Amino acid sequence: MFTHEEIWNGIDRLAEECGYSPSGLAKQAGLDSTSFNKSKRFAKNEKPRWPSTESIAKVLNATNTTLTQFSVLMNSNDRK
Repeated sequence: MFTHEEIWNGIDRLAEECGYSPSGLAKQAGLDSTSFNKSKRFAKNEKPRWPSTESIAKVLNATNTTLTQFSVLMNSNDRK
């Protein structure tokens, strides 16, 4: 099982390891540059917003990262 926080941690860590901001990572993957903005991670009613599996697949493909490698980033104790 994984959490909302772990998924976003994985995206943030992947961006950092590849030398991108979360916005830069989104652009590199062909997504809108605001896709991974911190302001979009929760709805106005504070309900968590999760990235789509398609978005995750695109960033993994764009960075040549395996799901296993992403899982390690998600579960790192070095959280932001």
